[in-house]
Amino acid sequence: MLVLFETAAGHALFSMLEPSKLKKPDTLHEAFATVESTRKLVKLKAFHKFEDTAEAVQAATALVEGKLSASMRKFLKKNLATDAKESLAVFDAKLAGAIRDKLDIQCVFDDGVVQLMRGLRSQIDELISGTSASEMRSMAIGLAHSLSRYKLKFSPDKVDTMIVQAIGLLDDLDKELNTYAMRLKEWYGWHFPELGKIVPDNLMYAKAIQKMGIRAKCKDSDFSDIMPEEIEKEMKEAAEISMGTEVSDEDITNILMLCEQVVSLSEYRSQLWDYLKNRMQAIAPNLSVMVGELVGARLIAHAGSLMNLAKQPASTVQILGAEKALFRALKAKHDTPKYGLIYHASLVGQAQPKHKGKISRVLAAKCALSIRVDALGESSGATIGYDGRTTVEERMRVLEGKLPRSKAEIATARAAPAVTLYANGDGSRGYNPSADSTMKASDGAKKGKKEKKEKAEKAEEKVEKKENHEKKEKKEKKE
Repeated sequence: MLVLFETAAGHALFSMLEPSKLKKPDTLHEAFATVESTRKLVKLKAFHKFEDTAEAVQAATALVEGKLSASMRKFLKKNLATDAKESLAVFDAKLAGAIRDKLDIQCVFDDGVVQLMRGLRSQIDELISGTSASEMRSMAIGLAHSLSRYKLKFSPDKVDTMIVQAIGLLDDLDKELNTYAMRLKEWYGWHFPELGKIVPDNLMYAKAIQKMGIRAKCKDSDFSDIMPEEIEKEMKEAAEISMGTEVSDEDITNILMLCEQVVSLSEYRSQLWDYLKNRMQAIAPNLSVMVGELVGARLIAHAGSLMNLAKQPASTVQILGAEKALFRALKAKHDTPKYGLIYHASLVGQAQPKHKGKISRVLAAKCALSIRVDALGESSGATIGYDGRTTVEERMRVLEGKLPRSKAEIATARAAPAVTLYANGDGSRGYNPSADSTMKASDGAKKGKKEKKEKAEKAEEKVEKKENHEKKEKKEKKE
């Protein structure tokens, strides 16, 4: 019997001198107590040393997956050609099956072989000649590091840490921009108070101040590249009759410096948003299709990583971000929240108020599947995201009482899906008239109102009768 043993340095093939001892696995460890007893049991027949780390990683990866590597196949063909009738002891059942199928060699794998491999591992430094114990240890460490990197399948495009940092920075930038813009409007409002209502956009407001400086130069300045003609005309008319106070050159200089900060932060925010959108399309394309890049990034950041989010069930994804409300409701024995961060998805926003809970539940279920495909799947594009979004849209149509779409309409809509969220021109962010709902008064409420009216009318009639009766009595007394 021959024994195939895999080391970090290469493939080893041992001859079993006493195969009968494999029938007693409980006492086999005694044969490996010393080097002398070990040499009486096994003898090294052949050894193939790996040329470099790449070959070692390839062989180790094939062993982990239960496959037969090219180097091992050559090694076994070379050393078992004359001994084809002998059986081969192998430490893995999958590898034994692969060797049996590919090379037609009878393989053995049982409890005795497991104990044999354990004993060989304890005396391997003494049995293999040509390598020292320190070399074997360094090879094992190098192979472990290389194999770990390979198993992680590290790719810069799949690092979700960048998304967590980018969405956090995006929120911080929004807060800073709002603070700076508010301060700028208050500061420049003393000089040109009407400008804040005419130009509500913060970036446009800052660029307009950069163009004109003081209010008096507004008439001679050209704003066609930053605002529509109607707003420009209204601003110039307001500048001529403005009630603002005059400011010095030093004040304008400091205001212009603040404008530069607002403009630069706004430009950097747009660049960061494009970066975040590209990262989300690379890391979580299916989740981006379902809820959009912004909401998807917030879900990943809240969970800590894409893998942590993939481990969560759909019910947790649904209320992720509403933990305080959930525990408060559980403590007070009230109704638990129906949605968390997923509430800001366009599909939930398009639903009527009475259907938001149902749509968020359906959306969370499809999102959970999409997240797992993004985290554990091999494809780099959106696969089940479009199907999941179509399912949620059809569910929304059914709840609203509309007829379901035909397969042709669904295919047309899927060919060019409108999933770009948090961008200009997105219809889902506008006003949705179908989301309006009116409350009909119940029959009981109508009856109550009628009864109140009747009582009020009766009370008025009694008062009038009483007054008429008093008047008659006074007249009779006078007569």
